[in-house]
Amino acid sequence: MDKKYQTIIGMEIHVELKTNSKMFCGCKNDPFHAEKPNIYTCPVCLGLPGALPVANKKAIEWTIALGIALGCKINKFSKFDRKHYFYPDLPKGYQISQYDMPFCFDGKVETSFGPIKITRVHLEEDTGKLIHQKVNGRNVSLIDFNRSGVPLVEIVTEPEIYSSVQAKEYAKKLRQIVRYLDISDCDMEKGGMRLEANISLAVIPAKAGIQDKKGNNRLDPLLRGDDKILELPNYKVELKNINSFRFLERGIEYEIERQREILEKGETPIQETRGFNAEKGITYSQRTKEEAADYRYFPDPDLPPININDKWFSEIESQMPEALEDLFARWIKEYKINREMTELLFETSNQAKWLDKLFSEAVKAKLPVDKLINLLIHKKIKTELFEIDQSQIIAEYKKEVTVDELADDEIVNYIKKAVTANPQAVADYKAGKGNAINFLVGAVMREAKKKIEFNRLVKLIKSSV
Repeated sequence: MDKKYQTIIGMEIHVELKTNSKMFCGCKNDPFHAEKPNIYTCPVCLGLPGALPVANKKAIEWTIALGIALGCKINKFSKFDRKHYFYPDLPKGYQISQYDMPFCFDGKVETSFGPIKITRVHLEEDTGKLIHQKVNGRNVSLIDFNRSGVPLVEIVTEPEIYSSVQAKEYAKKLRQIVRYLDISDCDMEKGGMRLEANISLAVIPAKAGIQDKKGNNRLDPLLRGDDKILELPNYKVELKNINSFRFLERGIEYEIERQREILEKGETPIQETRGFNAEKGITYSQRTKEEAADYRYFPDPDLPPININDKWFSEIESQMPEALEDLFARWIKEYKINREMTELLFETSNQAKWLDKLFSEAVKAKLPVDKLINLLIHKKIKTELFEIDQSQIIAEYKKEVTVDELADDEIVNYIKKAVTANPQAVADYKAGKGNAINFLVGAVMREAKKKIEFNRLVKLIKSSV
């Protein structure tokens, strides 16, 4: 009989910040739109001897802002370290990163499966980009250093993800938070956000016997605390540089089955880094996985420690937008809107402020906000929505909305016009002629040029004449 296994996943997600300049030099930070390779470079990001780095203040502030948004604790005293490894796209032979004193630690992201603990959020520099192509009939690897030195935030979780579906949901939520803060575009196709998952399978002890409604073992609570009965495996396989949520899910599913087959043979999967081939739907070996000691971390002697005093920290906090979850909770309470639909409308906090003003204007105009969402989604597809003035949207919405969706007093305005134009019908109604009310109903509909629910309109006419 096959053993039962619990999937255990920890994630590392890299996000390129969209500051104007690079992390440790003044070069332009725009690798995706550079007209040609190696034009945004200098002695610092090329790793030339004697070049001295200077930390990007804005990148530090944005990293701390992300930590605050994730509920992290903040290291007021932090530093940068050198992480050594040798690869062609790393010109210095080391990467400036953070090791034991990251800017942010101990946060969490809520998912429908439960919370996922954030171990750390640290700041580093990106590497150059290798381009593999043929030159004069020969296969060669070229290097573009426009990306070298771009600010890169890494968000690391505890191994508290237990399925590919949860991993996908977590990654989507993290991207939503980053985009809301407007610190990165998270363009996954270009490498602006890169997903990595550390995957392993633990054998579930027979005494556990805990399953969810679908029959899948759900032992996540048993991994924690003094009473835990499930130990972390002595290996992990890193799925590296995934550039889509769908590929992340598929890659994890493939890896679960691959590791299961190895464990069923009584063997242990090799601790290694693997890539995902989307066309074949398989993972493939890249290299054996390094440990921290292999990187020979030590504090970067060219960069002073970062002291985030109370004044600086207060300035960062004061620039934080309304928390995303608080925003949605308020909108649902005040405007009775559907969160899933509203999420399609905006990405950044500035766009959320634009919508907030629009919703407020709709309420003042006594228009139903929930039905406004459909118009906005349709309009967003065709236009640059946030460049349009809110008053223009409200005027357009008034034309499209049916009278039945309006407040009673707005329908009464149409009734007053119909009554003024048809005094004889009003007199007939007051004289007890029943058909007169039907005439007035038709007159109001002609005035409004809309259909109105008959019984509702009759009630409003009777109360108005």
